[in-house]
Amino acid sequence: MRWFPLALLLLVSAARAQEDRPSFRIKYVAEGVVYIEGGRAAGLAEGMKLSVVRAPQNPDQPGEMAELEVVSVAASSAVCEIKNAAGSLQAGDIAFLSSEDIPKAQMLKAAGTGAHYAQTISFSEGDPLDEEIRDYLPRPPLPEINRFRGRIGFEYTGIRDQSGGGFSASEYGLVLRADITRIAGTYWNLNGYTRLLFNSSTSGSQPQTLNDLLNRTYHMALTYQNPQSPWTMGFGRFYLPWAASLETIDGGYVARRMAKHVTIGMFAGTTPDPTSWNYNPSREMAGSFVNFEGGSYEAFKYSSTTGLGLSRLSWQPEREFLFFENSVSWKRYFSIFQNLEVDRWHATTQQPTASGTGIARSFVTFRFEPSRIISFDINDNYFHDFPTFNALLVGTGLLDKILFQGLSGGVRLSLPYHASLYTNVGRSKGTSDPNPSWNYLYGLMVSDILHSGIRGDLHYSRFNSSFGQGNYQSLSLSRQMSGSLRLEVMAGRQNFTSTLTSQTRALFVNGNLDWVFGRHYFLNTGFTVYRGQSQNYNQTIVTFGYRF
Repeated sequence: MRWFPLALLLLVSAARAQEDRPSFRIKYVAEGVVYIEGGRAAGLAEGMKLSVVRAPQNPDQPGEMAELEVVSVAASSAVCEIKNAAGSLQAGDIAFLSSEDIPKAQMLKAAGTGAHYAQTISFSEGDPLDEEIRDYLPRPPLPEINRFRGRIGFEYTGIRDQSGGGFSASEYGLVLRADITRIAGTYWNLNGYTRLLFNSSTSGSQPQTLNDLLNRTYHMALTYQNPQSPWTMGFGRFYLPWAASLETIDGGYVARRMAKHVTIGMFAGTTPDPTSWNYNPSREMAGSFVNFEGGSYEAFKYSSTTGLGLSRLSWQPEREFLFFENSVSWKRYFSIFQNLEVDRWHATTQQPTASGTGIARSFVTFRFEPSRIISFDINDNYFHDFPTFNALLVGTGLLDKILFQGLSGGVRLSLPYHASLYTNVGRSKGTSDPNPSWNYLYGLMVSDILHSGIRGDLHYSRFNSSFGQGNYQSLSLSRQMSGSLRLEVMAGRQNFTSTLTSQTRALFVNGNLDWVFGRHYFLNTGFTVYRGQSQNYNQTIVTFGYRF
């Protein structure tokens, strides 16, 4: 029995060798290859063999699942080719180095950890070999590549005059709402909403309807944003990303990041948005800018844009202007936003008396939110000349920032029962006003009225400025009936006395039903009833299309 201690010693040594056998976790599995967590630092080299062993679930199932061969090695990772596989591999499986390669791995590992190198080279942008391995390894596309979301549909619009003028119209068009990212694997994206008119048949003089104006406030842009390139650009109808206080631009922009926090660029286009303070559909505008930006929205964040622009009316010189837009914020607690335009006007056929240099537009707002329950803001709004927005949109609430001139302050308070109250009060004093006047805005929003699922927003505004005075009230109700059906209604009344329009009083009701049936098809129907001093009409809109 003298051989028994020797056999026992051999068994113990074999068990220890198995326990000390290097193992590596499989991080990723692709077609024909796997990506393991282990590289040169662990002693791996090209040509080494590994085996994947999984505990058998029954006696008939083999424990060894696959044989691997190392084909490429980086500092802390490696790519292995699958040679023989008795089953499918999974991320998290363990690969053991073959016993023949253990001595070589130990030698390479010891050589790599020795302190006999005269110089150590590091790469600030990553390990080139590691990046090469990642490029070699086949991977599924990122979720944002070729992500198509949106709607496309055919739209019918019918308008009937109710004032006795005999006007009627029928229009056919195409509507598109899209959120398409990384088109065909590139860095081009398409986002926004647009409406294209195909055919229109009218009888009588066609009025400018409320829905027509709302349709012209859309944004749709094709943009290029590559995090590995200093260049970015966009084409379509958009706000300039670095100066959103400018009017909506129908054209394009090109910008280049010169340093980590510095971007320069240029833009050109027309100004088609009827909610713009300086609205004129015949205006062409172009300019250049420089932006300084840094920080993070989770802490301190700043952005500052300075630019120079010029505009023309029907290709006749109108004005040159400087524009400034600055913002500073600290988390959610406070933020400051300021924009300013200084211009030099030229006399034109549309504005023969307009000339001179001065501040054309100034807006400053300070917001303070000590808690999520309450927030405060202070605003100062100034115009040198009368804004030229379309007055039919007064009752929609899209013009509130323009209607309130002078200094004002507001509070937003979160209440129980899913409600919030907001208000804004200020005093306006123009150069031609004998006395200052008060402006008021009140609103109540309830996201779930009496647990019915109905969302409501009640709005009242009274304003008195140098270009007009009046008030408006509006109420909007909406409800998501199910995952595929949504209803919403908005009613309003406005009184607006101004030299900008002869439409001083108006009542309107908008309704909309959106129904998604099947997996991809939708039907949208809407109506507008408008009763004003000079316009009385009914409008019906029906859209049928495909949701992708």
